[in-house]
Amino acid sequence: MAARWAILTGALVLAVAGSAPAHSLLLESSPGAGSVVTASPAELSLRFNNRIEKKLSTIRLRDEHGAARPATVRVADGSADWLTATVDVLPAGAWRVEWRVLSTDGHVVSGSFSFRVAP
Repeated sequence: MAARWAILTGALVLAVAGSAPAHSLLLESSPGAGSVVTASPAELSLRFNNRIEKKLSTIRLRDEHGAARPATVRVADGSADWLTATVDVLPAGAWRVEWRVLSTDGHVVSGSFSFRVAP
């Protein structure tokens, strides 16, 4: 009887652990991390491994001196695992994208990456 309870308890622990949602991970972006683009992008797009709460998520854009540039997140557009922001025309140089999202597991996750606009 004790062995049966041990097996059932172990199976329950594995089932609960396997169904727990994970933190959001950035899978891809446009422009891509470390990329060099020949023209200013009209938007920044980030795809995550699961759904995010767009209304509570942000994208910030900074130039190579750390000055912020406007990036407006489009809350109603696209799939729930994509976060997209429109940006003004960017001059040539290095740009840093800083993102912060609310994961489906309730945790806030953030990160950053850089890209360059070629002259």
